[in-house]
Amino acid sequence: MTSENIPAVVARYFSAIGEKDPDAWVACFAEQGTSYEPGSPTPLQGHTALRQFLVNVLGAFQKIEMTADHIFLSGNRAAVKFTGRGTGKNGRQVIFEGIDVFEINQEGKIQTMWGYWDPAAMMAQLQG
Repeated sequence: MTSENIPAVVARYFSAIGEKDPDAWVACFAEQGTSYEPGSPTPLQGHTALRQFLVNVLGAFQKIEMTADHIFLSGNRAAVKFTGRGTGKNGRQVIFEGIDVFEINQEGKIQTMWGYWDPAAMMAQLQG
């Protein structure tokens, strides 16, 4: 895996969220890939835990779009400043921002991801 390929991995990751496709999102991760999500008491490891997390998040949305605003590459890692925009199932609009840091393995899969964003603030916007 070269750093030139990492933006494509990041694009697939964010695209799968916008398509509300948990299977495509999970496929971005290595089999035992790990995600450190804010608000989660333990890391999410493996496809089953990752899929359940995304299903729960997407369950609040009619529509969601994630944009990778800036990608900063360093070896097999990337820090991505992102913006999310969505419409909750209740019709409320939400905008949230954060940074995701990805470590990509030799197979081009996310081995580890660290999320830096505020899920409580996002949910507060959705619930009004």
